[in-house]
This record gives sequence, C-alpha cells and structure tokens, in this order.
Amino acid sequence: MRIERLLLALAAMATLAFAVTACGDDDGGGNGDAAAAELSSEELSGTIRIDGSSTVFPFAQAAAELFNEEQPGVRISVGQSGTGGGFEKFCAGETDISDASRPIEDDEVAVCEKNGVEFEQVAVANDGISVVTGKELTVDCLTVDQLERIWEPGSQVRRLSDVDPSLPDAELTLFGPGTDSGTFDFFTEQINGEEGASRDDYEASEDDNQLVTGVSGSSGGIGYFGFSYYEQNADRLNLVGVGEDAASCRKPTAENIQAGSYKPLSRQIYMYPSGEALRKPEVRAFMDFVIANEPAIAEAAQIVPLTEEQIAESQSKVESLGGGA
Repeated sequence: MRIERLLLALAAMATLAFAVTACGDDDGGGNGDAAAAELSSEELSGTIRIDGSSTVFPFAQAAAELFNEEQPGVRISVGQSGTGGGFEKFCAGETDISDASRPIEDDEVAVCEKNGVEFEQVAVANDGISVVTGKELTVDCLTVDQLERIWEPGSQVRRLSDVDPSLPDAELTLFGPGTDSGTFDFFTEQINGEEGASRDDYEASEDDNQLVTGVSGSSGGIGYFGFSYYEQNADRLNLVGVGEDAASCRKPTAENIQAGSYKPLSRQIYMYPSGEALRKPEVRAFMDFVIANEPAIAEAAQIVPLTEEQIAESQSKVESLGGGA
C-alpha cells in the first residue's frame, strides 16, 4: 500500500510539473520556478541526516523516498528519537534537519545558540492528536475535563465509568508517548493545563507503531498519538471525538484539523533545518522539494496537508535562512 501511495504521489507531481511547464511562459515571471527546476535537474550527492518526532517521521520518510526518485545520489537517513531527542542531536550539530511536533523550547534554543546552530521553524503539515481505543471498546466522545481526569498526575481512574457512569465499565490499559515526545508535551499542556504534567502509570513509547499495537491488542486499550498513525491503522482502532463539552465534540478528520475546528488538539508539525545545512546544495534542494511538493508528500504519508497560505510562509522561511534559491 505504501508503494502504491508513493507512485500515485509521483504521478500527481509529474502531472503538476507538466502543467507548470506548459503554462510557465504566460506571465513572463517565474524566476523562482526556473531556479527550482535548475536545482532539481542537477545531479546531487551527499548525505542528509534527519531525526526527531515520530509524528513527523511518516512525512519525512515519504519526502525522502520521493526526493530520491529525482536525486538517487543523495543518501537520506530518517530517525525517530522523539522531538526532544531530535533537538538534542540537532543542537549538538549531529543532524541537518530536526523533525518536531511542537515548537522548539527556550532551553533548547539556548543550547543551539551556545553551539552556533542557526535554524528556522518550517511547518510541513497539519496534525490532530488522535485519542483512540481498541475495537472492543467504543467511545463516541470524551470532553477535555474527562480526558484530564484520566490523564492528570496521580489519577486513580481505572475504568471509564469512574469518569462518567454513562461510559463503558471497561478496565483501562493506557498507552501514550514518552516524555521526549512533542506529542506528549502538546497533549499534556492542552488537556492537563501544564506541559509534562501526566500520570506515569501507562505504557509509554517513542514509537507510535508500538502504541498502535498496544491499544489495538488490549480489550480496554486507550491512547493518543498523531493522526497519520490512526489513518494507517483505522481497521484496528476506534476514533474518539474530543471537545470542550459534548456539544463541541469533534473527531479528527483532515477537514476538521485543517480548519482548526478539532479543538484543542489540532496543531502544525515542523521541520527545523539548520542554516549550515541549508548552505549545502543537497539539503537546500531537499527542503525546496518538500515545500514545492508538500500536498503529494502529505498524501503519501496519510497526513493532513498545509493550506496554500501555510506553504507560502514555509517557503519564505527556507529562503530567509538559506539565502534564497
């Protein structure tokens, strides 16, 4: 299935490129397009090191595979050590691009500055943290207050009926990201009111596929992770709606996430290229490729694409740090 999605994405990109070429001379402009075309036609080599968020990992992996269709001489490694773990490597100068499911924090910025690592925050997709259960447990909606009661520090909730008698009387097995995860940081801030504030008696992993396996394999499994992991495993999971109250409860869909109506768990996810890395032709070409082909990459990764306005903003950030095409 993944190969089929990548081939479809490549076909869509080829069609788009043909249309741009056919129409490109009409307005007399297009210097940026010409520069991008020149860059993509040049045979590049070298290595690009990417690490960080497991939520961004499917997008980064799809981007690397699609980019290598055009530039097979560039070696791209994509890791998933979590947003926090990724920034540790990035600010130490060990990686070229850091994937992140939250903005970089002040203490991480300080380390980057100490080590002379310039960077820019580049949005690459939209995401909605998905609350899920296994197929044996069906829950239509959980409010923010109910989720807080389940996940707050010191929580003694063992069954959903402890939260509300109208909910299933199922003994829960909880799964969620580890503390190096940007998803953990974002979820705890939005649900529990403080970043990092969470009960600790749950099965934690930086590998979202492991969380999927845990939730789907437990009769009372419930957990949370990025939307793309639900999309890839929808046949094994039930999706729970979330809202400030029952009336505002929404399930994460591409439309709700992009419109921001899936509250409060919608967010943007990012790649952070370093200034030094962007001065290397292969890294600059990769980041330009990511932004120019973001919708096709997002489709291949089963993740929610950026809007046109968001894409334009991301391209301007790459140009500001990389000194233009």
